[in-house]
Amino acid sequence: MKLRSSLIVLLFITFQTLVAQEEKTQKTDTLQSTISDIDSLKKENIVIKEQKEIEKSQNEAEKAHRKVEKERNKLEKEQKKFEKEQDKIASAEKKVQKYKNKLENAQKDLEKMTSKFEKAKEKGKLSPVEIEENNVKLSKQQLKIKEIQEDIEDYQRKLTKLRS
Repeated sequence: MKLRSSLIVLLFITFQTLVAQEEKTQKTDTLQSTISDIDSLKKENIVIKEQKEIEKSQNEAEKAHRKVEKERNKLEKEQKKFEKEQDKIASAEKKVQKYKNKLENAQKDLEKMTSKFEKAKEKGKLSPVEIEENNVKLSKQQLKIKEIQEDIEDYQRKLTKLRS
């Protein structure tokens, strides 16, 4: 019986040792699995941080691109406005020149009319009615010259205003 008891005790101790070793192996496996999970989580965390940095950089780049695009559009509008103003100035200069040419022609016509009238008057070929008709023509021509001069002044004022 002693032997039997000793064997039972020995079997019981061996069984406990095996169970303890199995528990230790399971704990070791669990610990290794936990360490592996922690490492995976760390790697995932690093990847997430890197993705966030990439997204932040992309957002900043997009924001900078939008700002540059907005500035470019603003400059294009300013360029168009400048070109339009230059066109208006050129047009006003052409009109001033056109009216100056008209003025010169009208003055030449007035001189011709005056000299022709004076020659005919000196020769005594004109009746009083013809003299009055010529005086009316000369007056009309002088009015036309004054109107042209006023137009020139108006366009020169506009031109000055456009240039400033």
